[in-house]
Amino acid sequence: MAAFLGLVAFFWPFAVAPGKLGAAYAPPLIFGVLLALVLCVVISEIAEGGINSKALAMLGVLSAVNAALRPLGAGTAGIETVFFVLVLAGRVYGPGFGFTLGCTSLFASALITGGVGPWMPYQMFGCAFVGMLAGLLPRATGRREVLMLAVYGSLSGYLFGFLLNLSFWPFSLDPNSSIAYLPGLPFTEQWQRYLAFDVATSLGWDTGRAVTNFVCVMLAGPAVLTTFRRAARKARFRAPVRFAARKPDGEGPAGIDSGTRTP
Repeated sequence: MAAFLGLVAFFWPFAVAPGKLGAAYAPPLIFGVLLALVLCVVISEIAEGGINSKALAMLGVLSAVNAALRPLGAGTAGIETVFFVLVLAGRVYGPGFGFTLGCTSLFASALITGGVGPWMPYQMFGCAFVGMLAGLLPRATGRREVLMLAVYGSLSGYLFGFLLNLSFWPFSLDPNSSIAYLPGLPFTEQWQRYLAFDVATSLGWDTGRAVTNFVCVMLAGPAVLTTFRRAARKARFRAPVRFAARKPDGEGPAGIDSGTRTP
């Protein structure tokens, strides 16, 4: 439901003309509903066993890490240092965790950097989709997994920019422009105008973000994935069951002669 609300928040210009949706109060309303739905996501994950108290602690730690990493890039030339952690955490801990981490990371970052504004719920949704989709990627191991995550991280840089542009495109250009939003146009024409707007205004910016994500995942991905998975194993309340190889005849569990023979 939270993901569906995000899609509605982004793609409403293709269904409703500006002014009819209430542009003045829509962002605060979306923000309030988003926080409620994120809380529901966390509660449902707890109820299903996907998130426990230690995973909640990990969520807080990674949200703080992302909030601290984001100012390092500051978005200069599209460079964003926050996305590769979202991709790797979503991959290891699952789509529900990734969705929640995207929201909490941007919320914490906005409070720290003073970036609170009508754009914040859209940024939270954009990062939430990045983390959620990372948890839905197909299985892979080793170098193939790292390469897959790097390619996805690169594509997510374009996806984030594509979604964020939808939040202000209907209000940012003169209606006489060939790439401006015009209410009442057929979907295909409206879509072509938006694609032209996205390419003309933010393709270069999004490319910087995509390259940053690819490089960060390729360089730090193996180590961070190993750290996250080790933390996930150690955070379990019950130790995993392991099956050891059968010991030679006459030896006990620690290699000491037990005086008995293994059947």
